[in-house]
Order: sequence, then C-alpha cells, then structure tokens
Amino acid sequence: MKKTILCVLAVCMIGFINCNAQKMKSAAKVEPLTRIIDQSLAFSVKQYKLMSEVMLPKTDSLPRTIDKAGHLTTSDSRWWCSGFYPGCLWYLYEGTKDPMIKKYAKVMTARVEREKFTTSNHDVGFMINCSFGNGLRITNEKSYNEVLLTAAKSLSTRFNPKVGLIQSWGANAKWKYPVIIDNMMNLELLMNAFKLSHDSSFYKIAVSHADKTMKNHYRSDYSCYHVVSYNPETGEPMIKQTHQGAFDESAWARGQAWGLYGYTMMYRETKLDRYLQQAKHIAEFLLNHPNLPVDKIPYWDFNAPGIPDAKRDASAGALMASALIELSQYVDQPLAKKYLAVAETEIRSLSSPAYRAPLGGNGNFIIKHNVGSMPHNSEVDVPLTYADYYYLEAMLRYKNLKKH
Repeated sequence: MKKTILCVLAVCMIGFINCNAQKMKSAAKVEPLTRIIDQSLAFSVKQYKLMSEVMLPKTDSLPRTIDKAGHLTTSDSRWWCSGFYPGCLWYLYEGTKDPMIKKYAKVMTARVEREKFTTSNHDVGFMINCSFGNGLRITNEKSYNEVLLTAAKSLSTRFNPKVGLIQSWGANAKWKYPVIIDNMMNLELLMNAFKLSHDSSFYKIAVSHADKTMKNHYRSDYSCYHVVSYNPETGEPMIKQTHQGAFDESAWARGQAWGLYGYTMMYRETKLDRYLQQAKHIAEFLLNHPNLPVDKIPYWDFNAPGIPDAKRDASAGALMASALIELSQYVDQPLAKKYLAVAETEIRSLSSPAYRAPLGGNGNFIIKHNVGSMPHNSEVDVPLTYADYYYLEAMLRYKNLKKH
C-alpha cells in the first residue's frame, strides 16, 4: 500500500514538473512586443523604400491600393487618403531616423500641399494633418506652419453655426447636411491650428462638432451611426444611417474606431472630462462585444452577415490599437491594463504573416485584409494607406509608452 502511494505521488510529481516545464517553454516562446515592433519597423522601412522608388517618377501621384491583379493603383492629392502615405514616411523617419526615408517624406508631403485650399470636403484634416502636421511635429519645419493654418481655415468654412457641426459631404436629394463619424478625426487639424495661432475659433468649432456628434451619432449602447443628416436651418437631425456598414442600426467597425480615436484625441487636447468618459464608453462597447475575434482584429462590421466567415478590416484594428494605447494613459490602472492588453494583441496580430505583407508583396503596402466599403464593393480585402498609417502610429505610441 505504501509503495502504491509513493508510486502515485511520483507520477503526480513528474506530471506536475512536466506541466510546469511546458508552461515555461510556452512562456519562453512569447517574443517581447518591443522586439516585434523593432522588427516590424525595420521591415516597414524596407517595404516603403520599395514603394517610394516606384512612386518618385510618378510626379504628383500617391499610392492608393492594388487592383484585382495585384497591381498598384494611385491617386492624385484630391483623394481623401492622400496624406496618409507621407504620414507613414514621417512615422518611419521618427521611428528609425533613416535619412532616405526623410527625403521621401518631404517629397511626398509636398505633393499634398495644394489641399490646404480645399473647401469642398472635410477630408482636408486627413490630407494635411497626417502629412504636414507630422512633418512639423517631427522636424519643426517652419514653412509647414502656414500650410496647417491655411488648411484649418479651409476646413472651418464647412462649419455652420446654426447646425454646430462641420459638414462632411455635399448635400444631395437624400441628405441636406450630412455629417459622418469620420469627421471626428479632422478636428485634430483644428486643435493643432489653435495651438499654433491661439485663434479660439478653431477650438470652439472643434468642441461644438464633438459635442453635437456625441449627442446625435451615438446610441444608448455607445455604438454609433455612420451618417447623420441635419436640417441646415434648425440644426435638428433628420436622418440617421450607416452608409458603409451592414445596415443602418449596425456597428460599422471602422466608424466605431474613428469615434474611439476622435474622443480620445479631443480629451488630450481639451482635458474636458466628457470626452474621456465618451472614449471609455466606446472602448467598453468594442472590447466587450461578443463578435470581437480572439485576435482582436474586427470584422468589417460588428453585425456583419456571415460571421465568423465575414471579411476582417485590419484598418479598424490598427485604429483601435493606436487609440487604446493613448487612452490607457488617461485612465486608472485596471482599465489601462485592459486597454493595453487588447492593443498588444492587435499589434501582434497585425505584425504576423496573417496580416503583414511579405517584403515586396502586397503592392509594397504593409498591411493586408482591409475593407474600404463593403456595401459598395469598393476596396474589399486590399491594402490601404490608412491601415499602414495607424499601424505604424500604434507601434510608435507603444514604444514611447514603454520608454516612460
């Protein structure tokens, strides 16, 4: 009997040792995220040098995506995403100090300058702040000041005091004064212009837009509509829709991420607590959603038909990661830990072969599997410059966080 007991104990002890050894082995295989980020930045420099060599002879052109045959398609500066490619180059220069990347960044940024006069849409914020804004922040190039201020004045012309919001798209038979959630991102241009000029009109427009969007775009669960169209005379909302989502009441993934990022940024710039609370509520909706996959890269819509086989939108994952890293700096420790855990998983996922392209592949873009607009069959499962941009931003934000 005694011998039997000893044998059982020995077997249990061996099992315990083997189990712990296996756990230690598994733990040892988990590569530190900072090392993954360094490797990904080094890869991205190589990839974007290849891209820049292709783009340099294409005067006034900027990369857009790839076609069905895998060939690069380009745009001029009028495309709403024109500022993201120069912005990517600035981030890569900031992260690596590669002088060749800086040269490319300056050339590609110059290609967007004429958009400082754009008053026909709200995307001047994306166009100019991502390119010239980052260039100014990183190099303090004084000539970039004028570009930002002119662009902010151009954007301000789309603000109607009766409505209290910047109009996004032009009016049509369906929408009299359409405002989209994406527009939250363009407020950063206004806040940067306010800091440069001390002109309070920029600040007041941004705050008014953020407040009205918070009131009318968001549902009780803190998901948001994509488009709200207003009566331009009374300022009252007339129509609420989700133009690029699965259906009007669905949670279009990138739209939710635009809001999370936008309110986090507005809290940083104003320190108004209502924006912090809004960002936290949006984060809670996203992180607790039953349809958020294990790798934390969202489906193109949280209510997309066909889940779990629906297309992913890596750009929404990159946006979320970048926003959550920043938001983690403004909340208590338990929440910060929760936000960072998700952001870390998203960066690991995006840095894996499942989402990151091989060198020279994917049209020389970095991230695969993005969705522009599924309902319009536009840019589905392709690389997109804003996915690369927010992926690089997320990695740099994480590295900076770990330094401090």
